[in-house]
Amino acid sequence: MSNQSHWIVRVARGAGLPGAEELQVPPRAPAPEAWAAVMSACGVDEDELAAIVAKWFRLDVADFENLDPSAPRFLPGSVARRFGVFPLLEEERHLTVATADPCDVQAEQQVGFASGRTPTLQIAPPSRIAEYTELTYLPGKAVDTLLSRMDAGRDPRVKIIEEEEPAPEPLVAMDGADDGVDAGPIVKLTNMILEDAVTKVASDIHLQPLPTGGVIRLRIDGVLRSGITVPLPVLGRVISRIKIISRLDISDKMRPQDGRARIRIAGKTYDLRISTVPVRGGEKAVIRILDPHKSGALDESGLPAREVERLRRVLRNRDGILVVTGPTGSGKTTTMYAALREIATEDVNIMTVEDPVEYELSGLTQIQVDAKQGITFQSALKAILRQDPDVIFVGEIRDQATAETAAQASLTGHLVLATVHANDAVGSVRRFLDLGLDAATISETLRGALAQRLLRTLCPDCAQPVEGELTPDEMVLAQRFGVQPIMRPGGCEECGGSGYRGRRPVVEMILPSQELLRMVAAEAPHMDLVTRAREDGMRTMLEGALDLVAEGLTTLAEVDRVIGEDAAEASVSTAPAALEAEATPPPTPPPAPVPAPVPVPAPAPAPAPTPPCADPVSLVPTDLPLDRTQRPPQVLVVDDDADARLLVGAILGKHGWEVTDAADGATALMLLGQRRDLSLVVLDLGLPDIDGLHVLRALRNSPETAHIPVVVLTGRTDRDTEHSVLEIGADDYIRKPLDPPILLMRAKAVLRRARLD
Repeated sequence: MSNQSHWIVRVARGAGLPGAEELQVPPRAPAPEAWAAVMSACGVDEDELAAIVAKWFRLDVADFENLDPSAPRFLPGSVARRFGVFPLLEEERHLTVATADPCDVQAEQQVGFASGRTPTLQIAPPSRIAEYTELTYLPGKAVDTLLSRMDAGRDPRVKIIEEEEPAPEPLVAMDGADDGVDAGPIVKLTNMILEDAVTKVASDIHLQPLPTGGVIRLRIDGVLRSGITVPLPVLGRVISRIKIISRLDISDKMRPQDGRARIRIAGKTYDLRISTVPVRGGEKAVIRILDPHKSGALDESGLPAREVERLRRVLRNRDGILVVTGPTGSGKTTTMYAALREIATEDVNIMTVEDPVEYELSGLTQIQVDAKQGITFQSALKAILRQDPDVIFVGEIRDQATAETAAQASLTGHLVLATVHANDAVGSVRRFLDLGLDAATISETLRGALAQRLLRTLCPDCAQPVEGELTPDEMVLAQRFGVQPIMRPGGCEECGGSGYRGRRPVVEMILPSQELLRMVAAEAPHMDLVTRAREDGMRTMLEGALDLVAEGLTTLAEVDRVIGEDAAEASVSTAPAALEAEATPPPTPPPAPVPAPVPVPAPAPAPAPTPPCADPVSLVPTDLPLDRTQRPPQVLVVDDDADARLLVGAILGKHGWEVTDAADGATALMLLGQRRDLSLVVLDLGLPDIDGLHVLRALRNSPETAHIPVVVLTGRTDRDTEHSVLEIGADDYIRKPLDPPILLMRAKAVLRRARLD
C-alpha cells in the first residue's frame, strides 16, 4: 500500500472493500471529503464505514444515544468545530470524544489541553459529528433548520406586554418585530410555540427534557398531545426565553420558580402562568394559557339550563357558603367567574382572594395571594371582612384557618363562594370536616355544593354515526353504563386526529333540604347523604354525561375516562327507590301456589358451649345463603385493637361502605353465621381465643363463606406468615401500621376481583 494515500484508503483496502484498490484520495484531504470518496467508490454507508474504521484502529463506535448532556461544557465550541470532534462523556478525568480522523494527533492534543482531561477517542461519521456540533454549539443555526422544516413561510408575531407599576401596561415588541430588526431564531421558535398553542386552544404547554432530547407537548381539551422534538440545548434556550419574558432568574436552574407574563397574538391578549422546576437533564417548564375573554356569563358556560337555574337560586342568598368542587382543570374557576359576573352590579361589593388571579373582572376587588409579602388566604380574608363586602370569593379553601374564617364570614351576613378539592358534591361536606369544621357549622352555613368535570365533545367535522354492531369496547361500556352510543369519533385535521374538539361541563348540584342539613349535622354516612341529595333533586355527573352520549355529543369511552366505573356503581347503589321504580316497572307476581302442610319439627336442644380448642369450622352454620350483591359494600372488620377497628371503619366508611366490627374470633364467626350480605372481611391475625388463622380456615372450609373476599391485617413482618395466609386462602395481605390510601385501594381491588369471579 502506498504511504501517499489517505489513511482511510489504506483502511478500505485492508478491509477488502470493492473498488478500494483503484481509489485515490490525497493524504491531506479533509475527513468529510475522504469519507465521502470511500463511501461513493466502495458502495458503503457512513455507519458501515464507521464500524470498519473503528475495528481497524481497535476503537469503539461513538454512542450518541447515551451521551452525557453536560459533556460539551468541558470542551469549547471553537475547538470542537476546528478539529471536527464532539464530546460524548466526561468521567473520572477522561473526556470521550467522537472523531472522524483518529490519526489527527494535533486534535487529540488540543482536546486534552482545552478540557484538562485525558481524551478517549471513538469513531463517528463526519456528518454525525457536524450535526451534533451544530445542535449544541450553534443552536441558532439548528433552530433555523428546525423552523425551515416546520413552516418556511410562517412568521409568528407575538408581542410581550410588560407589566410595570404603577404605569399602565405598555406594549413592547420584545421580539424586535416593530423596529425593523429580525427576531433571533430562539425568539422565533418560542413565538411559534406560543402561537401554535393559542391557535389550537391549548390550556397548557409542557417543555420537558428527556434523555434523547426535548419534547414540547400541548394539553388540548384536557389531554396531553405530543408535539415537536428539539435538541436539549435548544429546549434550554427556549425555557430561558420564557423565563426572560416572565421576569424569572435565568441563571438559577436549581430552584423552582413561578412567574407570569402577558402576550398579544392576532390582536388578542392572553395571560401566561409559568412554572419551572429542576429535573434531571435540565429544567422543565409548564405554561398555563389563560384567555381573559373566555369567562362569560352563566348562560354561556355550557351548564345545563336546569343547573343554571338551581345555581341562580343559591346566588340569591345573602349569606352562607356556595362551594364548587372538582380536580385541577375541571373548570371550577370558570364556573365561579361566570357566577360572579351574574351578581356583579354597582350596588354589590364583591371581593376575591385568589392564587393566582386568573381573570380580571371589572367592578370586583381582586387580591393576589403572595406568601412572600405575607398575603395568605387567611390574612386576606380577615382584611376583606373589614372592607364591608357583600360577596366574597375564595380561590381555594385548603387549610383549617381559611375554612374557619370563611365559615365565620358566612355566619356574619356574607355570601361566600369557594372552591375545594373533593370527588363529588357531597364530598365537600367530608372535605370541610377533614379541614376541622364541626358538622353543626357546616349544616348551618352550607347553601349549595356543585361538583364539576369537563367532557370532550365529538368533532362536528368527523364524528361518525354508529351503524351495525358495536365494537367490543363499545359493547363493554354500553353494558356497564346502560346506554347505547349513537356516535363515535373519527379523526380529521381540525381536531388533530383525536376525533374530539371542545369540552362541555357535566355537573351535580346540591340544594340542601332541611332533612339533608339535619343529616349533615348528625354526620351521616356519605352514601346516605348522596341518597338524600338525589331524593332532593340532585342529578349526578354520570347522569348528565350519559345525557350527552344519548344526544350524540360525546362517547362512552370519554365518560369512562373522566368519570369512571366507580361513579357508575355509586349511581346504581344510591338510586332512590322512586327513581328505580320509574326506570324498571315491577314484574307481575305469579299466582301463589297453595302450600302443602309441613310437619313442624320439635325444637332442637340448645348446643353446648364450644370450648376454645374446638374446631372453629363448626361455629359457621352451613344453611345460610350469602348475598353479596347488596350496595353499598358490607364489611366486617375483625381486630382486638379498638383503635385499629375505628381507623379501618373510618377509612371505609368515608367512602360509603357500611362497616360492622368484632373484637375476637368467636364473635366474628357468630356474625358470619348471622349476616347474609357481607361483601368483605378485614381480618387481624392476633385475636384472643380463636386467632385470625383459625377464622380464615373456617371461612374457607365452609361452602357458604368460602367465596367472601378476605384482607388480612397483621404487624408481623416474617415471610412465613404471609405465605401461610395466602396459602390458606386470603385475597390480600397488608402490614400494620395501616396506610389509609393503600388499604382503600387494595380493598377495592379485592372486591373487583370478586365480582369478576
